[in-house]
Amino acid sequence: MGIEATERRNPKSKEIHKMTSLQIVRLINKEDRKVPLAVSEEATRIARIVDAVTNGLKSGGRVFYVGAGTSGRLGVLDAAEMPPTFGLSATKFQGIVAGGWSALRKSIEGAEDDEEAARKELDRRGICSKDILIGLSASGRTPFVLAAMRAAQRIGAKRFGITCNPKSEMACLADETIILRVGPEIIAGSSRMKCGTAQKMVLNMISTASMVRLGRAWEGLMVNLEARSRKLQRRAMRIVSEVARVDHLSAKKALDDANGNVRLAIVMLRRGVSVRKAKKILANTEADIEKILSSSHRARKKAPDSQWK
Repeated sequence: MGIEATERRNPKSKEIHKMTSLQIVRLINKEDRKVPLAVSEEATRIARIVDAVTNGLKSGGRVFYVGAGTSGRLGVLDAAEMPPTFGLSATKFQGIVAGGWSALRKSIEGAEDDEEAARKELDRRGICSKDILIGLSASGRTPFVLAAMRAAQRIGAKRFGITCNPKSEMACLADETIILRVGPEIIAGSSRMKCGTAQKMVLNMISTASMVRLGRAWEGLMVNLEARSRKLQRRAMRIVSEVARVDHLSAKKALDDANGNVRLAIVMLRRGVSVRKAKKILANTEADIEKILSSSHRARKKAPDSQWK
């Protein structure tokens, strides 16, 4: 029986215990440079998953990230960022980690073998055929993840996998599998390193690209962010100011009137309408900011650069 890609020893780290701190850091950094290259090789497959996620969300479906250990924590992290960054309901992207919430704070190694727990968690969340399950497993053979994928398969939900092992059981259960060939880790088996970094990059791509495709970002700006802190309130004001082409005071007033809703404030200013009218416009265009702004005939002079200082 061969050694899995994620378990093989890295010959470059055979003398790591004799290295200085700087040598170790440089060695790790050199290995990490392989990660973006491995991700780029899977760009076409990643894009297909983005399309599936975009269409699934449009049809009322949800996205479930399922993993154990580092992989599971990365899924929870990415899902948690969707509401504040893109104004998306917290139900739309959900992270499931083996061992539950306790496993986010401390390692619960045996949890990855609990197949029944995976099935029960999906049942509890009411997974259905409209939903999409993305399994995360560096080895591609984590029992918790595979059990979840089988459960999703039985009800007809789409399934995708992200792994670092070219020969894995996950590929047999997934509609599409991302294989991140990052090579052996500096510390054999420590898949929180290159494997973890690669998985996070892919998750960022999937979630961000799908949100862009759904119109929740425009011209590289978070037009749907939830301004729940002073930092985000300042960011919201800058975004409204730039997109609506008004000064910061006008942007702040519109945001206050819109109860902090960035998209609503933009429509109010670009169309020169009330809150009620702006809400109707958003409803009639299915909140498509591109359609709203491209049809606007109320372009205003952009505020001077000094306002950004």
